[in-house]
Amino acid sequence: MTTVGEFMTTRLVTMDGNDTLTAAAQEMRDSAIGDVVVTDGDNVVGIVTDRDITVRGVAEDRNPATTRLNEITSKDVVTVSQYDDAVAAADLMRTYAVRRLPVIEDGKLVGLVSMGDLAVEREPQSVLADISADDPNN
Repeated sequence: MTTVGEFMTTRLVTMDGNDTLTAAAQEMRDSAIGDVVVTDGDNVVGIVTDRDITVRGVAEDRNPATTRLNEITSKDVVTVSQYDDAVAAADLMRTYAVRRLPVIEDGKLVGLVSMGDLAVEREPQSVLADISADDPNN
């Protein structure tokens, strides 16, 4: 059995729900990532992706400089443990139609597993794995 902890991403960026869309977009740009985990103290309350900023923010004519992450955050976050089976994590993604799962241990965020991470681990010859393993194209 391959566990989530064997291939999860531990290089995480977290932001407070009161941070702005502009701040999140700048952090994503500077860190060459496509999402930030939204927290309230130590609690994970959501995930915001670059697509969320575009579709739920800009396309809805919200001002990115004043709109807060908690206004567009994907809520009802489904989480996994680093000891969970990778296949079970993939099944959760399919069931809940999500592309990322925060990895929580003892109430703390320790990682993030994405659909791309699963593809690289489970189907390294797939197109998704190839794209996911490549360096970002800034």
